[in-house]
Amino acid sequence: MWALILGGSSGFGAASARAFAAAGYDIAAVHLDRAAAMPSVIALRDEIVGMGRQAIFHNVNAADDDRRTAVVADLVDHVGPNGLRVLLHSLAFGSLLPFVPPRAKPGEKQAKGASRKQLEMTMDVMANSLVYWTQDVVNAGLMGEGGRIFAMTAAGSHTAWAGYGPVAAAKSALESYCRQFALELAPRGISTNAILAGVTKTPALDKIPGSDKLIAGAVARNPFGRLTEPEDVARALVLLASQDARWINGNVLRIDGGEDVCA
Repeated sequence: MWALILGGSSGFGAASARAFAAAGYDIAAVHLDRAAAMPSVIALRDEIVGMGRQAIFHNVNAADDDRRTAVVADLVDHVGPNGLRVLLHSLAFGSLLPFVPPRAKPGEKQAKGASRKQLEMTMDVMANSLVYWTQDVVNAGLMGEGGRIFAMTAAGSHTAWAGYGPVAAAKSALESYCRQFALELAPRGISTNAILAGVTKTPALDKIPGSDKLIAGAVARNPFGRLTEPEDVARALVLLASQDARWINGNVLRIDGGEDVCA
């Protein structure tokens, strides 16, 4: 059985690749990395192979239609009918500009807010791409009875953070897509859930304006007194992919140690 991880080279994706491989899954990962980051990607792939699992890594833009078509065709050759058990959407690439920036001080140039192109790109990569990948893997016969679809969301989907507006909108749409797939794919034996991780130290977090304040607030709120770690989420995903969890469908599942419900 295989797990397909979109955004599989770092953060939640990399941790999940390791966890699923350790649980006996072969791994297909889609990532977009420059040459400088490739040594760590190769090390991850070799680690998975060292566990006795197959590892196929595609360094392509997951939001590109032609690239997606090519990856799915490759999966058909390697995975076979209904061989894909898990699809994890963990793509983190979007605009972190405010909609309306603060008024410029006298003598300073007024900053611009997120543009139409930036908003549409953020929505396409971080939300719409889930729809296109799910359509393709299901229509290709890669996923059937027992399949699991997971998509990484964030507390920003329902809480306003400075500079997070475009991503927050995408996360809200992502959760809506998960609910719709929960309805449409259940007759095929496939369940779909959004995963709300706590604030986690990842490359994506570092890019959020004021991330140091987010980190401090998360540690202060979390009953366990620490940040969520990628491995916390990865281990939970393996549990949720088991057949015993087949009745969990259409939820936004918090994997955060209680952070989001504590003031």
